[in-house]
Amino acid sequence: MKSNLKNVDCIIEIHDARIPFSGRNPLFQESLDVRPHLLVLNKVDLADTSNKQSILKRLERDGVRNVVFTDCLRQQDDNVKKIVPQVVELIENRPRFHRGEERNYCLMVIGVPNVGKSSFINALRRTNLKKGKASRVGAEPGITKAVLTKIQVCERPVMHLLDTPGVLPPRIESVETGIKLALCGTILDHLVGEDVIADYLLFTLNRLERFSYVEKYDLGEPCDSVEQVLKRIAIKLGKTQRVKAITGIGNITITVPNYTAAAYDFIRAFRKGELGKVMLD
Repeated sequence: MKSNLKNVDCIIEIHDARIPFSGRNPLFQESLDVRPHLLVLNKVDLADTSNKQSILKRLERDGVRNVVFTDCLRQQDDNVKKIVPQVVELIENRPRFHRGEERNYCLMVIGVPNVGKSSFINALRRTNLKKGKASRVGAEPGITKAVLTKIQVCERPVMHLLDTPGVLPPRIESVETGIKLALCGTILDHLVGEDVIADYLLFTLNRLERFSYVEKYDLGEPCDSVEQVLKRIAIKLGKTQRVKAITGIGNITITVPNYTAAAYDFIRAFRKGELGKVMLD
């Protein structure tokens, strides 16, 4: 990635709008310091942005002044339409020592896994070229495997993107940050554990007073016990198994919930926005 920076006019960093401060790779900072930088907080449709101004102020204190909130899966996102003009303005306000005066631009897209880099590229192509997908989109981290795939996203002006694989920080700043990343799908579930992710999700929903999970899973009232919640989810979804148990009074048949399947459904519901808009940071 570093070897290609000399040919790059602007760096676009994609991150999940639900975690605007957590999990951004500090190794990117060296690259961001030498080129114009735009931070795109994607998946805004899943995030509670009622405190958007405080988010922007904190990012500005951290040196990030150019921020756009997007929903790249939406067919017509007004903020996606603003990307090309904003990028051109950023580039034209900085010296282009490595380039001639021709008006064609090369951008680099960076970010941690599964924050919507491919969706962002496809949205730019859909908006500016009226063309379909150029990047495969997936719900699991690590879909983009090829290093530095060059993709055209605009014709006037001519603009290409270098799509890079998602790169996680070599060291996560805290356990909670790691769980947030896993909850948003940037780390594979089994590396953290579906039970741990589900427990943190329930804690967060209750802390933020987001109780739509109660109605969705017919719980009756909010609950602090992840075991009880997952048991109810498993029963509601039919994810149970009848097994024989040996007791002091003989063999009996009991119903055992599939807690892993229930946790997966709980997490998936959050990721799809079925449990309401949430800000994790």
